[in-house]
Amino acid sequence: MQRAKLIDHTLLKPIATKNDIARLCEEARQYHFCSVCVNPFWVSFAKEQLKGSEVKVCTVIGFPLGANTTTVKAFETTQAIKDGADEIDMVINNGALKAKDYDTVLEDIRAVRQACLGHVLKVIIETSQLTNEEKVKACELCAKADADFVKTSTGFIGGGATTEDVELMRKSIPVHMEVKASGGVRSREDFDKMVAAGATRVGASSGVKIVEG
Repeated sequence: MQRAKLIDHTLLKPIATKNDIARLCEEARQYHFCSVCVNPFWVSFAKEQLKGSEVKVCTVIGFPLGANTTTVKAFETTQAIKDGADEIDMVINNGALKAKDYDTVLEDIRAVRQACLGHVLKVIIETSQLTNEEKVKACELCAKADADFVKTSTGFIGGGATTEDVELMRKSIPVHMEVKASGGVRSREDFDKMVAAGATRVGASSGVKIVEG
């Protein structure tokens, strides 16, 4: 298994500095990670740092709460794409989901999907805050909105990824969609369990540790 190619090498801490992001990009180049995942402020800098490499730039939208307005999420996505983002990880409106306001959830995802201009869209459903029934419904709405991935967690709220959630999400989406496990994946053992459960991408700040074992 070529683990590095399945890893989004992640640094989303609010106190991350330019030197920290430069180091993240340098590690991504060295280990050939799939992408770096950074906050929107750092997208253009990361893009410049990774010029000439195959490493993509991924960023987060409506992060970490998902409670921004749809208009703001769409604008944030448009700006991120202009700045050089290759992939977008948006946070779902979980308050609307829990209230069974499915039209709002769907339109929220669709607006970001449209703003992505064909770039990869992963939708974070924050599994630790949902019942299994809500997780399945969230996956269904993501599929209906034509997302590319469903993603477990932001890593900022409650628990992170579990193999049970990855398996449930994999069963709840069409074959062409994928699952990203994120939040608390810190070791090679964690990584391998997530992939065995059905994840095809893993978000981790411990990418180097995972690859080196």
